[in-house]
Amino acid sequence: MSSPTIKDVAKLAGVSISTVSRVMNDSKPVSPEARKKVLDAIKKLDFKPNEVARSLVMRRSNLIGVVVEDIGISYMAQMVRGIEEIGRMYKYDILLSSTYGDIETEKKIIDFMFTKQVEGIILITERAKPEIVYKLKEQSAPFILLDKFYNVGDIHTVTIDYVQAVENMVKHLNEEGHENIIFVSADDNTNVSKDKLKGIKAAQKDFGVNIELVDVNDIRVKPGYEAGDEIMKVAKENNSTAVFLASDDLAVGFMNYCYEKNIRIPDDISVAGFGDLPTSKIFKPTLTTVQEPLYDIGAVSMRKLVKELKEKTKITQTNVLPTQIMKRESVAKINK
Repeated sequence: MSSPTIKDVAKLAGVSISTVSRVMNDSKPVSPEARKKVLDAIKKLDFKPNEVARSLVMRRSNLIGVVVEDIGISYMAQMVRGIEEIGRMYKYDILLSSTYGDIETEKKIIDFMFTKQVEGIILITERAKPEIVYKLKEQSAPFILLDKFYNVGDIHTVTIDYVQAVENMVKHLNEEGHENIIFVSADDNTNVSKDKLKGIKAAQKDFGVNIELVDVNDIRVKPGYEAGDEIMKVAKENNSTAVFLASDDLAVGFMNYCYEKNIRIPDDISVAGFGDLPTSKIFKPTLTTVQEPLYDIGAVSMRKLVKELKEKTKITQTNVLPTQIMKRESVAKINK
């Protein structure tokens, strides 16, 4: 037996096909009596519209494309969760794909998503490629770019104030009695790294603390471990009592180093990170860190995209979300 069609619904309800279409799409006013007849007929026939054909006619698919560099990267996965859950609230599904940093793959994925009639795209990356940004700008569909490390110019994004976030952590360490601090950061010329250093300089001026800098080549776990000897050398020379590392991964690497060298945290030295990744809560001692609202970044991005689609207005402003200090076991209070 063939599936019921819109013609069958119209015939059973005793109305025109166009009236059925208006009820289904809520596109034009329909009398309460006609609406009830159509809804009753749909229920009786168990009518399920062809969503693909419907989207082509209505130019609506209720699909949002989400392109990520790698869904295996923890912070990206948290953003995607926020995107997906808020999307569901607004009856949008997501079409998700990872590029693994390959530009040709990225181009193919974006082309594929537009063949699937996505209404908008959210791109999550660590280094937005100009060719990809240009490709997205050529499309009529709106997009949001979430690039954690580089400025995105006049493109709509959602981010945090890294300068203020770093200042807040230094303030917390100083309030715990730490006046000589080491800051460990990647010398990678990214805008985020530059902003964090601006925060360090501002904190030195505002709180009168002494902060020594240690450069690493990356903000992953391994460089944090490998920098252990240098960090402890600088700490000894400057009587440093706390190490503030520019990422939780760096902090975990350094904490592993301390464990192997029998350096007690926070008794011998306090450690703070940045990010509030899942490892910060389960590593022992638990890590004091700056919480980046990654879920909220994804959620706000989806809300903004849906607003643009519904109101047909161009969104250009950057949304800056607040951060907070997660006070845990890795920072000791020094009694002066």
